Amino acid sequence: MSLASSDISHSPYIDTAPVLTMSNIRISSHPCLQAKLSLLRSNATTTRETRSLVHEIATILGVEAFATALQTAKGGTDTTPLGTEYDTQVIEPSNVALVPILRSGLGMIEAINDLLPSSVPIYHLGLFREKLSLQPVEYYNNLPFHRPDASAPNPVNTAAAHTAILLDPVIATGATAEAAIQLLREWGVQRVVMLSVLGSEAGVRRAAECWPEGVEVWVGGVDAQCDERGMIRPGLGDIGDRLFVAMGK
Repeated sequence: MSLASSDISHSPYIDTAPVLTMSNIRISSHPCLQAKLSLLRSNATTTRETRSLVHEIATILGVEAFATALQTAKGGTDTTPLGTEYDTQVIEPSNVALVPILRSGLGMIEAINDLLPSSVPIYHLGLFREKLSLQPVEYYNNLPFHRPDASAPNPVNTAAAHTAILLDPVIATGATAEAAIQLLREWGVQRVVMLSVLGSEAGVRRAAECWPEGVEVWVGGVDAQCDERGMIRPGLGDIGDRLFVAMGK
């Protein structure tokens, strides 16, 4: 998939994605995703419609990401209803985990889980953005930490998944994404594939730069910047509030 290549506008209100040239950033150009993203931006979109659109955009994005992030391998043999034997295919790496960032990442789980051919573990990271500093604060983490024996010749954290699929609909300042990626790296994953519906230019770059050799960032679209409250403009509003009817909290 090619990266977006349109010219950067100096206005914070742009419809086309700015140029992000890092090789581990992928911006979808799928026409159906872009049309759905336009609908998702609207203030007139209901909660039910918001949930459906996030699900549908995540599905398209997941299909695009998994086409390169996952591979197939021979899994053995099976028999068709007509009695013909065939070689089965499984995905590689087999040790994959889904990691939604609470709250809004929950809106993407079903879509991404349904794409995978078999059940995988789902772990949750709770991170909120402190209002004044806009820095992430961790309040929940159910990654199964089992630290390796440091005295071993080549210590390996066998509890960690090989690949973590990190889910968060919005990458705003990028601070939360960076914190989540670092937590997964410390856990012991070898690769993080982050899927987001929308990001800011600086936020997406920050997420991609924090571990360039280990992270792939897939986004449905990119807006130019965030405002002083850390909200993307034009953006989607507070997607967590919109998904879970928590307006005015």
